[in-house]
Amino acid sequence: MFRPCIDLHQGRVKQIVGGTLTDDLAGPTTNFISEKPGSWFADLYRNDDLRGGHVIMLGPNNEAAAHATLGAWPGGLQIGGNINASNAKNWIEAGASHVIVTSWIFRDGQLDWDRLDQLVNVLGTRRQLVLDLSCRKREGQYFVVTDRWQKFTDLALSQETLIKLSPYCDQFLIHAVDVEGLCQGIDL
Repeated sequence: MFRPCIDLHQGRVKQIVGGTLTDDLAGPTTNFISEKPGSWFADLYRNDDLRGGHVIMLGPNNEAAAHATLGAWPGGLQIGGNINASNAKNWIEAGASHVIVTSWIFRDGQLDWDRLDQLVNVLGTRRQLVLDLSCRKREGQYFVVTDRWQKFTDLALSQETLIKLSPYCDQFLIHAVDVEGLCQGIDL
């Protein structure tokens, strides 16, 4: 299944090389910065019926652009980036079909099951939740990374992990961070 993505950074649509988004003043490495707003891409995806595309807010100052993008296709796109129990329902009400969550469900590198339960309860259903389990390789195994893909967690990506988490969400989103945005194919 093809899932288009609209990455928003400083309110603009960009393709950022995975793992380069940090607090560094130099900013992330980008492959592409669009002159068109996210809503333009949402219209394009709606016209081609590419449902389930991701709108990802990379850092602060993206909320207005995200609202405009979701407004261009209510119910057609998912939203991620700083999503938590206090704002998840608001993003659904703003037009997102699903919220995408990673960092908020982890504390000190460990999955916080109470936060995951809280998020599902706030939404009222697991059917609007996408768990982002994007990962990096360490010691021959893939581990989920959080906080702009900078911090390793202790959660290894495995069939067992997916089975254990599947009752809590509708979908998984998984990027192989070390090759994301490099335009060199997928990491098998």
